[in-house]
Amino acid sequence: MSKDRTSRSDAAQPKAMYVISVAAELSGMHAQTLRTYDRMGLVSPARTSGGGRRYSESDIELLRKIQALSQDDGVNLAGIKSIIELTAERDRLAAERDELQAEVERLRSQARPSRGELVHVPRSTSVVMWTPRRNRRRDS
Repeated sequence: MSKDRTSRSDAAQPKAMYVISVAAELSGMHAQTLRTYDRMGLVSPARTSGGGRRYSESDIELLRKIQALSQDDGVNLAGIKSIIELTAERDRLAAERDELQAEVERLRSQARPSRGELVHVPRSTSVVMWTPRRNRRRDS
């Protein structure tokens, strides 16, 4: 029973959110840099009703990735934005692919067994005249 309580309380617990000064410290950047990245659309933190930025753990990870791409790999901000967008698109497509694969497996398991087998029939280019039996003339 305690296991159920623990799993419910974990699910009910809010995710950690950080104000901009803490997020800047955790990511190793200046707060003004975080504001610039927000304006550019590189990272989109949640907002409070008063408009204050609240950064999640995934936002902090993204900021660290941006910093690594910029400082370690020498990628400019436009390139970083493209990398982030393409990575998100790849992840979305991978999730869609996984859903479709699961659906294919489900449909295959529900399919009725076949009553015969498929056989390849080669195409023919010959022309055959066909006449119905009723209209055939008898040549005797």
